[in-house]
Amino acid sequence: MNIRPLHDRIVVRPIKANDGPVGGLFIPDSAKEKPHEGEVVAVSRGKRLEDGTLTPLDVAVGDHILYGKYTGSEIKLAGEEYLIVREDEVLGVLEGAEKPATKVA
Repeated sequence: MNIRPLHDRIVVRPIKANDGPVGGLFIPDSAKEKPHEGEVVAVSRGKRLEDGTLTPLDVAVGDHILYGKYTGSEIKLAGEEYLIVREDEVLGVLEGAEKPATKVA
């Protein structure tokens, strides 16, 4: 990928959750209020403070993160969907997360 986010932004590849039936029932997307999961594929150099110092970001490429439903800006590169998200919109980093088997196409 040839994109480098600026300021305190990161590029995230959304990971599609398993949408199978729960106990034989399908739950519509509008009823699911859980955060979304994604994999960080690019990070900026950091956030520049008012005094000019550069503060590195807490997330790194390869981290699996949780973010809110209406977070970030959607983009499409080489036929694949990504999100550009500010670091402060990240809800958390999933420690010990395995590589996802299913990705948003």
